[in-house]
Amino acid sequence: MANSETSRSRHELPLTTSDSSGNKATTAKKLTLVPLVFLIYFEVAGGPFGEEPAVQAAGPLLAILGFLIFPFIWSVPEALITAELSTAFPGNGGFVIWAHRAFGSFAGSMMGSLKFLSGVINVASFPVLCVTYLDKLFPVLESGWPRNGCIFASTVVLSFLNYTGLAIVGYTAVVLGLVSLSPFLVMSAMAIPKIKPHRWGSLGDKKKDWNLYFNTLFWNLNFWDNVSTLAGEVDKPQKTFPLALLIAVIFTCIAYLIPLFAVTGAVSVDQSRWETGFHAEAAEMIAGKWLKIWIEIGAVLSSIGLFEAQLSSSAYQLEGMAELGFLPKFFGVRSKWFNTPWLGILLSALMSLGLSYLDFTDIISAANFLYTLGMFLEFASFIWLRKKLPELKRPYRVPLKIPGLVIMCLIPSGFLVLIIVFATKIVYLICGLMTVGAIGWYFLINYFRKKKIFEFNEVNDDLDYNVNGEEHPKVDDHES
Repeated sequence: MANSETSRSRHELPLTTSDSSGNKATTAKKLTLVPLVFLIYFEVAGGPFGEEPAVQAAGPLLAILGFLIFPFIWSVPEALITAELSTAFPGNGGFVIWAHRAFGSFAGSMMGSLKFLSGVINVASFPVLCVTYLDKLFPVLESGWPRNGCIFASTVVLSFLNYTGLAIVGYTAVVLGLVSLSPFLVMSAMAIPKIKPHRWGSLGDKKKDWNLYFNTLFWNLNFWDNVSTLAGEVDKPQKTFPLALLIAVIFTCIAYLIPLFAVTGAVSVDQSRWETGFHAEAAEMIAGKWLKIWIEIGAVLSSIGLFEAQLSSSAYQLEGMAELGFLPKFFGVRSKWFNTPWLGILLSALMSLGLSYLDFTDIISAANFLYTLGMFLEFASFIWLRKKLPELKRPYRVPLKIPGLVIMCLIPSGFLVLIIVFATKIVYLICGLMTVGAIGWYFLINYFRKKKIFEFNEVNDDLDYNVNGEEHPKVDDHES
């Protein structure tokens, strides 16, 4: 790249970094294993909040089977791809780097735009979710200016926390994760004497809603690759990433399944009551009002963790795209106080704030749809990089040859097709406009670069990475 010092500082941060004015920034603390595990956990799940509609859609048996099977055909393949490519290309561009190296600058730009848009749309849902749980405790927040004001205030405060640095965000995620899960452990333990195992085999008493069922599973078990945009901030990413992803997959599945087994086995209610938030009602049935309030507080804390983790990914993705030359250099400027990409945080927060006033269902559906389009490109990039760069040093390598990798990617791709097929007209419209906008953005950025309106790093398609994440000129595969 044209600015080698900028590139070096992004992939392997020095003891101090500088902002655009030459001021020395605060030393950046790298993410270690435990905070990274919880950041991944909040990128994906944040707790069993939101799994209830799977029971409403298809009954206890299919809900349990879904959360047992779906991780193996969706979460595990996505986590394996993230582990291999994040350790081979440990930069903050994450999946943008992968598409760029596989298919060139247009693919890299489209991947960046689609994933960023799905990310900020997803971020927009969490302040809304947070306030939705709060209004159960404080009814004044149900509508009007108190609700809108609370969404605005929570977005501002949580964005500032993100601005203070990933190390703080990471350890905050650890605390939030443990505290938000604790009432579910208590509820599950207290439910044991009331469990009747035959209830687990029920298929429900209403027509199956496959749209709701698959979207619920997808929503609760995707976004594993979002953490790849933080790879440049991880201590020893080649070792830390695969282990963190393994722990996070197991931890996430257990966090979903234990409360699901407990509540479906201990509580017998009409299937239609299994809406988002039913776990809190079930807690009151099992133990009393105190546990319901505890779970609602846990839901608020979980929403905070989800917001922080996903806002971090969106902000650092913009920094990585600036490093790669897909955005002007100023997107890569870091705060002199906290060494964080303040412009990326600000832009992501402002966009999510604007989107947070849309209908909650449309927010989630649009995020899923755009994410789906990006995942097709990600699967293709993963397979093509194996063929294009077979000798690239991969500290972690999925132990399959290309035919096996194709099968591994085809199975989850089937679920991606279902997400597209079941989308509503408004989601098609929103995502269609955004996709056209992403294409236009690529050509607009090229115009800005050609006319030298802004300063860019050079988009170089002839770079490769070695095992330490350092850049070096690409060589022919047979010479590698």
